Amino acid sequence: MSPPRPGPTPADRPLRPRTAERISATAFILAAACAVVLVFVYARGADTQAEGLLYFGIFIGAGVGLIVWANTLLDDGQHQEAREPMRGEAGDTAAVDAEISRGGEIERRTLLRRTLWLAGGAVGASLAVPIRSLGPSPGKDLLHTSWADGVGVATQDGGLVRADDVPVDGLLTVFPEHDIGAADAQAVIVRVDPAMLHLAPGREVWAPQGIIAFSKLCTHAACPVGLYQASTHQLLCPCHQSAFDVLRAAVPVSGPAAWPLPQLPLTIDAAGIVRATGDFSEPVGPGWWKR
Repeated sequence: MSPPRPGPTPADRPLRPRTAERISATAFILAAACAVVLVFVYARGADTQAEGLLYFGIFIGAGVGLIVWANTLLDDGQHQEAREPMRGEAGDTAAVDAEISRGGEIERRTLLRRTLWLAGGAVGASLAVPIRSLGPSPGKDLLHTSWADGVGVATQDGGLVRADDVPVDGLLTVFPEHDIGAADAQAVIVRVDPAMLHLAPGREVWAPQGIIAFSKLCTHAACPVGLYQASTHQLLCPCHQSAFDVLRAAVPVSGPAAWPLPQLPLTIDAAGIVRATGDFSEPVGPGWWKR
């Protein structure tokens, strides 16, 4: 005698449509509530632990709602079961027609759509939290420095550089007079024999008395170009051994750098002070990001 077959367990019994509707709608409302609270918490002052828990609630709520909706309320195809013809009583037929006309399924879908839109809108608003944390857009600030026409060339201690202060084959690290220490505006000044310079077209007056300036940031990885080899007239980057020819507009002659150092146009005023006549010829730093 075969043992009796076990009956269906509670886990095997499908959810009723009305129960599934309530579970999905509640889950969507939970996700929306977590998203609204997340925006409020961020506005009051960032709390990473609380924000993490709220994001967890958002994803759990949205995930549970969608899974229950998909598994219990969406049509998963046509099913046909062979059975004997059945005849119903007139009262039963009328009751079925009334139930269908009542539109319970349509109401259920309408409720779920509304709660889903509510959750989606709130979650979309919560996305402003990480985006807002990125800070203001830099715009074109990364393409320019504080050098401008008439800005005096100054050393680290704030003293203005006079043309007579720059020795032949010497090297000075300089900054804009009103922005001492600016990382992106730092430059190196070298003085060479003007007759040896091969300046690029349009830059013939950028190196008065052989005083020429370039960005101190290497175009390979933005390391400081702080060494000058007078015998070869080359600026050297100690990080990856790139070398730049000062006499030919700082074009790279060795090492991994592929672009010349941006040049700073210079002039000498009536008092002998070295001043810039504009910004660098190119955006400073690694050349790959701006190309």
